[in-house]
Amino acid sequence: MKYKNEDQIKQALGIESWRNLSKDKMVKFVAMMPDMDTEVALKIVEQFPEFKDFALNVMDVIKKSHESTLSANKESQEYVHLAFQDLRETLKRELDRGELTWDQRREILEKMQQAVREEALKDSENKRFLDGAFKRVVMVGGAAVALGVAFVGGRIMAQSQDDSEDEVEN
Repeated sequence: MKYKNEDQIKQALGIESWRNLSKDKMVKFVAMMPDMDTEVALKIVEQFPEFKDFALNVMDVIKKSHESTLSANKESQEYVHLAFQDLRETLKRELDRGELTWDQRREILEKMQQAVREEALKDSENKRFLDGAFKRVVMVGGAAVALGVAFVGGRIMAQSQDDSEDEVEN
């Protein structure tokens, strides 16, 4: 585990106390959870009276961030494909010129093939990026939900133990 105590986590977040935990810092906190000692993470979560709201806010921020990333990525990919399309059209116009030698035509055809290969590589790179982005969202979201379940489960167990102790005393 990278973070073994609360002070290390607060230092990594750049906060002095848990009251200074902003929404942005919440997202970072949840993302850090896999690197935290479980007991330390639970101890921190216990300090939040409204962890459900905290988890929901984190999930909302993550969702918006992910949607923004996907939107920017889509726009970027469209520009890449348009640029390659423009390049191919320019090369086609050059190829249509009648006075070209065979070597010149071959060179243009090779450039067109190279453009197609590069565009395919960009497409594969984009798919790997999207896969990685999705995995990060699932991991962070899963960590928030798991911690929420652990927190709520711990409270329920503690409450049921208190209730059973009260029944034994009566």
